[in-house]
Amino acid sequence: MRLDKFLKVSRIIKRRTVANEACSGGRVTLNGKVAKPGAEVKVGDKMSIRFGDKYGHYEILAIQETVRKEGAADMYRILSEDEGVLAQRN
Repeated sequence: MRLDKFLKVSRIIKRRTVANEACSGGRVTLNGKVAKPGAEVKVGDKMSIRFGDKYGHYEILAIQETVRKEGAADMYRILSEDEGVLAQRN
């Protein structure tokens, strides 16, 4: 599955266009490398996303084409969500 589609289906990012822009802008890494929107994700991959001054680190647990809202959180595991260095200085 494409990375931008996974972000949308798992509801980590609400809209696919926003997920696409995040990937194109270099704010998403997959297994330690900056990922493009079309990068293929697999179960077990580690993903990091920068949301402004916040960082989220996730592990992909399942890949599904469609999922209900209640089941979306079962597609990934949150490894950590933290504030960036800039936010900690203030």
